[in-house]
Amino acid sequence: MNRQAVAWLAGVAMAATMTIFASAQAQQAKGMAGPVSVGVVSMSRQAVPQGVDLPGRAVAYEQVSIRPRVGGVVTAIGYTPGKPVAAGDPLFQLDDASYVATVAADRAALSQAEADLPIKQAAYDRTAKLVGKGYTTADLESAEADLASAKATLQSARAALDFAQTQLSWTTIRSPIAGIPEVQAVSVGDLVSAAQSDAMTTVTRLDPIYVDMLEPSARMLTIRQRIDDGALTPTKEIDARLVLEDGQTYTGKGHMVTPSSIVSTSTGTLSLRFEFENPDGKILPGMFLRGTVTLGTTQAFLVPQRATTLSATGGLTAFVVEDGKAKAVDLTYSGTQGSHWIVTGGLNEGDKLIVDGLKSLTAGREVKSVPVSIDADGLTRDAPAAAN
Repeated sequence: MNRQAVAWLAGVAMAATMTIFASAQAQQAKGMAGPVSVGVVSMSRQAVPQGVDLPGRAVAYEQVSIRPRVGGVVTAIGYTPGKPVAAGDPLFQLDDASYVATVAADRAALSQAEADLPIKQAAYDRTAKLVGKGYTTADLESAEADLASAKATLQSARAALDFAQTQLSWTTIRSPIAGIPEVQAVSVGDLVSAAQSDAMTTVTRLDPIYVDMLEPSARMLTIRQRIDDGALTPTKEIDARLVLEDGQTYTGKGHMVTPSSIVSTSTGTLSLRFEFENPDGKILPGMFLRGTVTLGTTQAFLVPQRATTLSATGGLTAFVVEDGKAKAVDLTYSGTQGSHWIVTGGLNEGDKLIVDGLKSLTAGREVKSVPVSIDADGLTRDAPAAAN
């Protein structure tokens, strides 16, 4: 075959290729020109619980450091560390020999004072009857003084006996609260003294338990302003839920005990104290926790996060259907609820939000709306309504 024939065949092949390519482009352009099907959900404003996430730390509901009120040698330890004790249960026993002796001596002094009082009373009565008949006024005054002294001695003896018996009772050191005792810091044979600085053990009540959460004062001002403006309807009682250190969600719900009235000068936060039931002792004092505090409800739209785009600057955008075309809208949001944004601005009642078919979707593109629903797993399902 000569060169002219080869060139002619190459030209024919190239022309055929260009024709096929042009046809494919035309078909692609024709396809792009038609509307694309997108899944939509109809937006409806609703009362959405509004909450904030706060860091917190667990604090014991009751915690007591056990110290002796009298001195003595430890003769017995009456509890098992980690095993619950009731209020009044004995924890330690001190040697009580000297206190028993003191009680006996004070009881004897009381008996003597009780026996002496009738004698002084009789002497006074006799002197009062015989004044001027062998007894003088001075004798009466002396008898009256002796009687008053006997009464005072009797009262002093009673008080001394009461105090001695009280000190004797203190040799048995009891738990003032119900709780869990720690390992003892003393052993049998140790000498302890009254009001010493070192605790013998600590008893902690775990159920219920407090959790102190920290709220920035600036955000608290914003929340109050939203309440004043009517954008947030506060609940009658502020509740909270916890997330533990390992990420578990705590099943119990807590209620607020009291907010602090002082803002920390170092952190700019104020403390909110919540009380939680803790029957299993799962939360221990000192644990770091995260709490979700429900402040109230706000009228807003719940927008699936899968239908939105969040920019690096925090701007939130989505697509809605308007006049058969995709329209990009900027959204204002105040937080999240599960897998949804809480949107307070940028949408209108009844807007059709595009949640499916978003890939390569651009503003102004013609679309065909197909009503869908989103299940608990975040997947879209065809709604029974017909396409618009």
